[in-house]
Amino acid sequence: MRIIPILALFFLAVTLHAQTTGKAAKSILSVMDQQEKAWNKGDLSAFMEGYWKSDSLCFIGSRGLTHGWTQTLENYKKGYPNTDAMGQLKFTIVSVEQLSKKSAYVIGKWQLTRTKGDIGGHYTLLWKKIKGKWVIVADHSS
Repeated sequence: MRIIPILALFFLAVTLHAQTTGKAAKSILSVMDQQEKAWNKGDLSAFMEGYWKSDSLCFIGSRGLTHGWTQTLENYKKGYPNTDAMGQLKFTIVSVEQLSKKSAYVIGKWQLTRTKGDIGGHYTLLWKKIKGKWVIVADHSS
């Protein structure tokens, strides 16, 4: 008879975890949707709102490691100086994995459709919930 209350607590815990994970994923995907829209409008500053505004932000790309929100924005501006270079961004989500109440990672694909030639690759994003907001703290894009 003791097994029924234990099973009920187990299922309650699993349900609560799934709800929390679902909320985190929904929030993260909403941020990514806003980033995609900002990019497609040519607004790099708005695109960067999804990143942690800190000197500790890490971005790893084809040119190596970059530290800091400001430097990452400057690199984007150099690499994509106008809307023709930026093209239209499309994220494809492969997985969202919540690691804890305040951390998650996303694996996916990115695609830029441009008149001068399409490009794309994959990414892994490490997310943290800081001051109630989900932000990217590390981005490895290739």
